[in-house]
Amino acid sequence: MIVEIEGVPLHLAHPDELSVRWVGQEEVMRQLLAAWLVVDPQDLPMNPRLLGKPGVGKTTLAYAAAQRLEREVYILQATVDTRPEDLLITPVIEGSSHLRYVASPLVTAMLRGGIVILDEGNRMSEKSWASLAPLLDNRRYVESIVAGIKIKAHPLFRLVATMNDDASTFDLPEYIHSRLQPQILIDFPERQEEFAILKENLPFADDHILNYVTEFLQQAHAAEERYSARDGINIARFAMKLAHDGALLDQALMRTAIVQTLGEEALRYVGRL
Repeated sequence: MIVEIEGVPLHLAHPDELSVRWVGQEEVMRQLLAAWLVVDPQDLPMNPRLLGKPGVGKTTLAYAAAQRLEREVYILQATVDTRPEDLLITPVIEGSSHLRYVASPLVTAMLRGGIVILDEGNRMSEKSWASLAPLLDNRRYVESIVAGIKIKAHPLFRLVATMNDDASTFDLPEYIHSRLQPQILIDFPERQEEFAILKENLPFADDHILNYVTEFLQQAHAAEERYSARDGINIARFAMKLAHDGALLDQALMRTAIVQTLGEEALRYVGRL
């Protein structure tokens, strides 16, 4: 799809289509949807950030919330190399002497009234965040130096940033930190919720496998280990694949799957099962 802004044609991105469902922890879902709510004609939606350990489901939560609103979803993966033009508009050489301007998922969401998930946002540098500052306050626009245009956000546009609370990320500059509010914390789920998450992702797995992995994860959580439901899903999947040739899916095979997924040190939590 192509739209024209101030005489400049922009080629839009395609929305992301994922098959996900948020399981458990309805309170954080309620908080995210509340942050996006507009309660008065003079009110504006907020720009929440989802904070938690890797693998706790921050992106899944954001995508599922957008699904509940029946809106197009665009995911933009942030890295340390993300440049302002990656966030906004990228020029692409077309032919010998013509430039085509390609809108990022974020700009596409702005124009179409969709929802953008800025994934792992605190991996970006301050220079990249600075290009989004006008979008995150009451101005709600961005300016592309590359294309020489200003782009205003559709009233239905919403933004959420996911952020890992680990040491491999940048500290947000204060003027950005104050624009990304509220902060919604996502922690490891309780046992019943974790089992339900595994069941949702592995509906073909036997319950005894899911119970084994759930207990392993709960022991790890109690020790403040950073293993997540994503790790548990990989352990269960690999164990089932190892047993596919007729091998007995016993504790020894499960231990092999844990070691091959997380390393020998993870076995300390198996001994407590």
